[in-house]
Amino acid sequence: MKRGARQLHPEAPRRGGILPYQRLKRLIADRVIRAESPIEDRQIQPASLDLRLGTKAYRLLSSFLPERSEIRSKLDVLDFYQSDLVMYEMDLTGGAILEKGHVYLVPLLESLHLPSSLRAKANPKSTTGRLDVFTRVITDLNAGFDEIRAGYAGPLYLEIVPRSFAIKVKTGHSLNQLRLVRGPATVPDAGIRALHKTAPLLYHNVPEENPVSLRELRTDRGLFLRVDLHGADRGKETVVGYRAKKNSHVVDLSKIGYYAALDFWEPIQRHRNDSLLLEPEEFYILASKERIRVPAGYAAEMVAYEAACGELRTHYAGFFDPGFGYGQGEIKGTQVVLEVRPHDVPFLIHDGQTFFKVVYDQLLEPPTQVYGTALGSSYQRQGLTLSKHFKA
Repeated sequence: MKRGARQLHPEAPRRGGILPYQRLKRLIADRVIRAESPIEDRQIQPASLDLRLGTKAYRLLSSFLPERSEIRSKLDVLDFYQSDLVMYEMDLTGGAILEKGHVYLVPLLESLHLPSSLRAKANPKSTTGRLDVFTRVITDLNAGFDEIRAGYAGPLYLEIVPRSFAIKVKTGHSLNQLRLVRGPATVPDAGIRALHKTAPLLYHNVPEENPVSLRELRTDRGLFLRVDLHGADRGKETVVGYRAKKNSHVVDLSKIGYYAALDFWEPIQRHRNDSLLLEPEEFYILASKERIRVPAGYAAEMVAYEAACGELRTHYAGFFDPGFGYGQGEIKGTQVVLEVRPHDVPFLIHDGQTFFKVVYDQLLEPPTQVYGTALGSSYQRQGLTLSKHFKA
C-alpha cells in the first residue's frame, strides 16, 4: 500500500459488480492478469488497472476487427509490402512519434487469463481523451472494441489514432485502463435516486455547497448532466472552453506540466448569449454544469445518451473511479471535463443543455483505496482543465 493511503472498512461482497483495488491485486498475484514486466503499484487504481504500451508499434493502413483470426497473424509478416494491413514497424523502447490522423496498433505489456465468471471492459484514460487521442483495445477473435469476453485468455492490443496533435510515446506509457466485472453491475434509476438521498451524487457548480435536489435529478437508465457555457466567475472574459489548434508541435507524454497551453489551444470566452457554435471535426474541451460524486462503493461511466440529439461525440474517456469528486465524503463534487467533436454539420449548443449521461455501477465490495492524491490522481478537484502535460 502507498504511504499515506487510507483503508476503508470492508463490507460484505455483493453478488455482482466491478472488482475493486484489493481484488485486482489478488488477480495479479494469481496471474489472472499477467505482464511481460512486473505490474507496478502505480497502475492499480481503485477499480481499474492502467495498461502499458509494449515495445513495438505497427503503422496500419486502416482499423480492423479480428473476428476471424488472431491479431498476431496480421503482424507476423516477413515483408510488410505484401501485407494488406501493416505498413511498417516502430521501436517504442526509446520513444517514437505517432503522427496525427494515422492508425497504429501496439501490443500491450499486459495479457489476461480470465475465468469464465469474469469479463472486462477498457476505456481511454482521462489524459488520453483530453489530448484527442482516440484509442481502443482489441482482443483476438472478437467482433467488438473495448469489450473483452468472459473467459478470454490471450494478449491485449491497443489501437491508437492521434487526432489533433502528434504524440511521442514509449514503452511503459499508459493510455488506457481496464476494469474487470463479475455478473450484473449497473445501478438502476431507482438505486441512483436512493443513493442520491443519502450521499448526493450531483452538486451545483455555483454555488458549490448546494446539492442538486431530488426533484431536479433526471434519470433514464443513467444520470443526465448538462454543459456549462457560463462559467463560475460570470465575467465577460470568462473562459468556458478550449479548441485545439490545427497546427502545433509534438506532445511528449513523458513531459508533465511542460507545455504552454496557448501553443496548442485557443481559449473560448463566454458568449453574450451563453451559446457556442461547434464546427465539424474541430476538437473542444468543455466542462459540465454540475459537479459529480462517486461514492466509494461505486464506479461511474459516461455514455452517449441519444444519437438522435445530433452527430456529436461528447467524450473519449469516460470512466470515474470510486471516490472521484467524493474522497472520503468531504468533497462536494468535481466538474466533468468533456472531450467534444461534432461531425458532418455545425452544431449550436447553449448553456445548461443536456449533454451526456453517466451510468453508475456497483463494486463487488468497497475498495481499500479511493481516487485521490494518495494514488497520484491528477483531476480530483478539477474545473475546466486541460491534460496534465500543460502548464497550469
